[in-house]
Amino acid sequence: MRIDILSILPNFFNGAFEHSILKIAQEKNIAEIHIHDIRKYSTQKQKSVDDYQYGGGAGMVMTIQPIDDLISKLKSERDYDEVIYLTPDGEALNQGICNQLSTLKNIILLCGHYKGIDQRIRDHFITREISIGDYVLTGGELGAIVLTDAIIRLIPGVLSDETSALTDCFQDNLLSPPIYTRPSNYKGWKVPEILLSGDDKKIEKWRENQTEIRTQNRRPDILRNK
Repeated sequence: MRIDILSILPNFFNGAFEHSILKIAQEKNIAEIHIHDIRKYSTQKQKSVDDYQYGGGAGMVMTIQPIDDLISKLKSERDYDEVIYLTPDGEALNQGICNQLSTLKNIILLCGHYKGIDQRIRDHFITREISIGDYVLTGGELGAIVLTDAIIRLIPGVLSDETSALTDCFQDNLLSPPIYTRPSNYKGWKVPEILLSGDDKKIEKWRENQTEIRTQNRRPDILRNK
């Protein structure tokens, strides 16, 4: 998979993709992450990428020309499955979306700033709009990092145990069950006996029950959507 991230703050990503699972995925040539500076494509003398809103109002708007030129250049080099804009008013990111995106080959992620981007960019270039939560950030960079991490870890070969991702929270619209490791007794705090029994069928049943209970108690909203 190749992910191209378009931003006016390319240095924001320094170090973000150089650790843990994302680093491993790139070293294995399973994933490529490319950061592009939108300002480099501005035709303005000062390399500005924003301007006042038509009709007045507070806040600047990202201009269309540099984004058009950058996206057009990338699309002339390869086909893209999705051109995604990270925006607070996009569809709410969930595990299902991550599962779907992880099967694609080439993706562009556009990071917004200021009051947002010229609507014509959304009308003519963007194929999907995604929000990582009901709140507003300074820019789309953090959202791009979150989305990139959530996608890449699902690609076969990235995790050492590929079944691990299948039991993560929100797979099948359920939360994960409680997990424990050694020692089995710490300060009198004991691991449930069933997990020490060695009976795989009973352990699996216990975990299934726990996922239902935990989801019902903590996130009944996602349980209703099953």
